Amino acid sequence: MAAIELYGSSQCPYTRELREWLEWTRRDFTEYDVDADPEANARMRSLNNGGRSVPVLIEDGKVIQVGWQGRSCVVLATD
Repeated sequence: MAAIELYGSSQCPYTRELREWLEWTRRDFTEYDVDADPEANARMRSLNNGGRSVPVLIEDGKVIQVGWQGRSCVVLATD
């Protein structure tokens, strides 16, 4: 099964909605809060060509989705 990572913000309602969808569809994933974790913030931006929109869904090290249903939140760089 593919390794799925969710990069998001506790302040972003779209992160919450994507998390709930992943849980509803019974997908295993690891979640990172880019507001609270500077390393995760930097990793998300490097994988997403410097992008600061969340949520970001990564599968096997590749970005497969940015935002949720056409909506996203912008986070600040923490480095």
